Amino acid sequence: MVIEQIYTGCLAQGAYYIESEGEAAIIDPLRETQPYLDKVEAKQVEIKYIFETHFHADFVSGHLDLAKKTGAKIIYGPKAETSYEKYLAADGEDFKLGKVTIRVLHTPGHTPESTTYLLLDENGKEHAIFTGDTLFIGDVGRPDLAQKSGSVTKEDLAGWLYDSLRNKIMVLPDDVLVYPAHGAGSACGKNMSSETWDTLGHQKQTNYALRADMTKAEFIQEVTEGLLPPPQYFAKNAKLNKTGYESFDQVMKKGAVALSAREFEAVANETNALILDVRSKTDFVKGFVPNSIFIGLDGSFAPWVGALIIDLQQPILIVAPKGREEETIKRLARVGYDNSIGYLEGGFATWVQEGHEVDRIQSIDVNTFAEHFAKDRTIQILDVRKPGEWDGEHVESAQHFALDYINANMGEIQPDHQYYLHCRSGYRSTVAASILKARGFENLINVQGAFTDIINSIIPTTQFVCPSTKEAEA
Repeated sequence: MVIEQIYTGCLAQGAYYIESEGEAAIIDPLRETQPYLDKVEAKQVEIKYIFETHFHADFVSGHLDLAKKTGAKIIYGPKAETSYEKYLAADGEDFKLGKVTIRVLHTPGHTPESTTYLLLDENGKEHAIFTGDTLFIGDVGRPDLAQKSGSVTKEDLAGWLYDSLRNKIMVLPDDVLVYPAHGAGSACGKNMSSETWDTLGHQKQTNYALRADMTKAEFIQEVTEGLLPPPQYFAKNAKLNKTGYESFDQVMKKGAVALSAREFEAVANETNALILDVRSKTDFVKGFVPNSIFIGLDGSFAPWVGALIIDLQQPILIVAPKGREEETIKRLARVGYDNSIGYLEGGFATWVQEGHEVDRIQSIDVNTFAEHFAKDRTIQILDVRKPGEWDGEHVESAQHFALDYINANMGEIQPDHQYYLHCRSGYRSTVAASILKARGFENLINVQGAFTDIINSIIPTTQFVCPSTKEAEA
């Protein structure tokens, strides 16, 4: 028996490969199928099943493409309604994989169809559970993503989750391994650990949601309080996973079109495409194609794309470091942005060499920021961090302008004012500055530096008790 966790850091997502006696199963596969195909080809085994724990909201699963290419059966647990062919398993149903067995445990709560898969080893002993978003390491799945107005509330789902955990999962032996679909950094939970697996016994001791003395009412209150609104793309990705999507190979082919600088400019004008610059924040502020939006590949790229680009079908032109163009197209497709239509051949250097117009954003370090503040304490400062970070500590005179909600809150600031933008490291402030610049805000100063350095400078900050919600920085 072989179990392999295939973890993707940008999405904080775990897919799983299970193999026994020449047969393999994939649980919660990513959009691109080639890694799985390469793996089974190298091992000379056959993919028999593709198990989905639920309709994922934070990424587009690769189940459809993988099934078409391998003939493997797509398995969902009870209550999963789809527009494509799949096998709807019953609670408690067993699936043989070589000498091991995978048992369906319907565990609604995160979503109505959420299912945990219990792996029984060659001797029939409970070995591991693949919990999807039902149980994380240190947390449980948020119960507000699948609520339907007027029928099922987040409190209802939280109650289901309490029952699922107590009746289906906590009754298993303590030595059972727990393999969740996500780790720290995912918006599918509130306080996930950086660990990506654990034993169930240790989770019973350390996970707040598995406390033996917790009542159902206490559980519902704890798992529903402090939930921030989910990113806008979550519902859209869940719908794609239910109804289907364009093949990944076609998406890659459509996007992998090299364009000269002149062609790039012409296509941008003809299509009203969004120009997405994925280079480093340092390179971006030094110069970029006018009206570009910065979301760097080396930060939490896909989640920020999903939070900030409203239309999944928005045509996208890419400015990437040379050699990372296809990586960009792939990572966009992972979260449902399938309309990449080309990239700037040779990268930004080509744009400069051919004499095209270049835009810039003024960027300063924290020491210079402190000097500006000392000269004029009335400067307007935008803190673009998350609400929990802001509540923990912020510059006294700053205005909270969270990047997550920038599209909804543009009316809170004025295009003719000067603004200093900061976050925790400079990544998110660069993203925010690029968006504001593209929308006509010309007088922006981006602070490239650590928030800890701001705290240690002469700039006064206000500190509150840190909230319970742990939020990850890009």
